[in-house]
Amino acid sequence: MKWKWPEAETSGERAVTAEKGRLPLASPDVTTTGLPGDVHRLFADGGEGRRLSVALPPGAVVWPDPGYTQRYATRRPALWLSDAPVSGELWARLRADHAAGSGLWPLLLEDSTQPWSAGQISPEPTSEIDFYDPAAFMAEVWSDWVAKQPDESVLEDLAPYGRYSPGLATPGTLAADPGQTADRYAGILADGSRLLGLVAADRGADTLAAIGWQGALYHNDWTAPLAAVLRSWEDRFGVRVVGLGFNTLELSVAAPPLTSRHAAQLAAEHWAFCPEVVFQGAGTLAGYAEQLRNSQAWSFWWD
Repeated sequence: MKWKWPEAETSGERAVTAEKGRLPLASPDVTTTGLPGDVHRLFADGGEGRRLSVALPPGAVVWPDPGYTQRYATRRPALWLSDAPVSGELWARLRADHAAGSGLWPLLLEDSTQPWSAGQISPEPTSEIDFYDPAAFMAEVWSDWVAKQPDESVLEDLAPYGRYSPGLATPGTLAADPGQTADRYAGILADGSRLLGLVAADRGADTLAAIGWQGALYHNDWTAPLAAVLRSWEDRFGVRVVGLGFNTLELSVAAPPLTSRHAAQLAAEHWAFCPEVVFQGAGTLAGYAEQLRNSQAWSFWWD
C-alpha cells in the first residue's frame, strides 16, 4: 500500500457542526438499539443492531469542541465518558461485550479535564487509517530524522541500524490470550484514577482516530498513521489498546519479543512511533530493546 499523507483542509472546507462540551445522557432507559441513553449517537448508523449487556455507571457523551481545530465535519459525539473512575473488572466485561458485537471499545482514560471533557479532540474517519502503511510510515520518520542530524555521531544511539530503517519486525509468538492479557493489564491500570471511555470502533487500534486523540500532535499532525501502526501491532504482537492519557498510551502485549535480536528490530518500530521512549528513556535503541523482551505491557508518552 502506498504511503500517503492526507491533504490538509481549511476550516471553511469542512465546517464543524458539533455542539460544544458534554451532553448529559437523555435517559437511563435502554433504547430500541439496545444501548443506554445517548450512547447510540456514537455510531454513524445510530447503533442499529448494537447491544450492551453491561450496565454503565453515570456518564455522558463528549462532543469535540468546535473552537478546537477540527479537520473533519463532526456530526456525532466522539466518545462516552464516565463521571467517576471505574474498575478493571468493568473494563474487562466491556471488552468482552465488544467481541460479542457491541461495537464499543473501552478505554481507561486519565482523569483530567483536558482533553476529554474539554472536547480538545479532533476525530478522524477510521477509513483514513486504510491509506497508511506502517513500514512506509517507519521509513519516512526514520529518513526525515536522519536528514536533520548535523552530527552523524548521534546515529550511534540507533545502533545497530543507524542511518537506515530495518523495517518491520517479524510477528511474535503468542504467550497468552490477547483478551485475557488486556484484562489483566486493565486490572493494574485501573488504580482508582482512571475514567471509562467508550468509543465506536471495530478494533482498539482505531480508537485513536475515532476519538480524535491529539497526544502525539507534535510528532505527527495526523492520528490515522499511528492507528495503522497499532493495527499492525495487534496483528503481529497480540497488542490491545487499554488506556490513554493527555499524551500517553498504554498497551497490553500477548506476543512480546523473546530474543535480543527480535526486540531490537521492534525497538526500532517503537522509536519511529514515539522517539521519546528511547531518547528520554533508555537513551539508546539497544538499551530500550532489552526492556521489551518478555514485556506484556508497552507504555508511550510524547512531549
